[in-house]
Amino acid sequence: MIDLRTKLEILADAAKYDVSCASSGSYRKRKEKGTGNTEGMGICHSYTPDGRCISLLKLLLTNICIWDCSYCVNRRSSDIRRARFRPQEIVDLTINFYKRNYIEGLFLSSGIIRNADHTMELLIEVARKLREEENFGGYIHLKAAPGASAELLQQAGIYADRLSANIEMPLQSDLDMLAPDKTLVETERTMKTIRHKIDESRDAAKHQKHSSPFVPGGQSTQIVVGATATKDSSILIKAESLYREYRLRRVYYSAFSPAHFTDPQLSKTLVPTIREHRLYEADWLVRHYGFSADEIIATLDDGNLDLEKDPKLAWALKHREMFPVDVNRASRSMMLRVPGIGVKNVDRIIKMRRHRQVRFEDLVRLRISMNRAKWFIKTADHNAFVLELDSERLETQFEAKHPNHQLSLFDLTPSPLTVIAGEI
Repeated sequence: MIDLRTKLEILADAAKYDVSCASSGSYRKRKEKGTGNTEGMGICHSYTPDGRCISLLKLLLTNICIWDCSYCVNRRSSDIRRARFRPQEIVDLTINFYKRNYIEGLFLSSGIIRNADHTMELLIEVARKLREEENFGGYIHLKAAPGASAELLQQAGIYADRLSANIEMPLQSDLDMLAPDKTLVETERTMKTIRHKIDESRDAAKHQKHSSPFVPGGQSTQIVVGATATKDSSILIKAESLYREYRLRRVYYSAFSPAHFTDPQLSKTLVPTIREHRLYEADWLVRHYGFSADEIIATLDDGNLDLEKDPKLAWALKHREMFPVDVNRASRSMMLRVPGIGVKNVDRIIKMRRHRQVRFEDLVRLRISMNRAKWFIKTADHNAFVLELDSERLETQFEAKHPNHQLSLFDLTPSPLTVIAGEI
């Protein structure tokens, strides 16, 4: 018999490979005499050095799994120590940790036990007990087991703030090679069901004053990067289609990291964290800057994002004929394509120019990343840097100042928090 502390050590460690644990975008009122709450601005208060949120109790219900995915340490054939929580044990841990101010919510995933429906029933039981028996109003993120019935997904969505069905690979050929028990069709069918339930809930809210929300934080997914030879171009195309078809809140990218218990036939080469970072930047351009995946892909030489330059800068350097952009006259959509100027600062510039001409020093005061932006803009006082726009020397201004080796995200420019702020 494994004691609770040992279970916690095993199953908290086993959950660290799932990166789709952000908790923003949800609001849930606390019940009278209840415990916990979520806030509109989210509850991710602290981060690990690689940018992951650590304010949630992040667990697997069990690392026992009937599937045999090569990239997963919890696969059926992996020789690891196994453990399994009872639903009530997770409920007790969540409440006790919350009362000690260690956490703000629960992120709960699981290996597949017996089948998808049985696994989903156990995850729902944890959430039900927290909501109904403990009156827990904090954040709950549940993993949606691909292939689970629509009825179970409906139940899960009533209790959870967010659901996530991990697609893992952008191509079915990748899954056939590494995860023969999974199919894109089945996972996307689960995503489609969740989207329809969300739409139904929103329609009901327009006509019913006290209708129950369905996963107010939306749904997300995860793609593993670098476990196969699939290019970034395929990953971006898949991510864009997922946003369009299923209105996902986020696609998370996880650089494949060969662990002691991953399939020994897989590459032992560590995927650079910077590749994951570049995918997040490209993803941000698609979601917030008006870029299409095809536009970004057209700038790629070998199908992969440039590790030395962020994708917005790489695009601008390949389209110099569209610059310099006059910040006093250009459209909002065009200014969003200037490297170093983010969404908020574009809106500030537009507001400023209604009253007076925008000068170079005004942009400096806005704390725009002028080391990139200055080469691509024209201001009221001209800006002499644009004279280098057509020069072959311009590329050298952006050469990496660091060796091409494995880095922490906090060693990079811009940092993850800069990307979150929209300054790319």
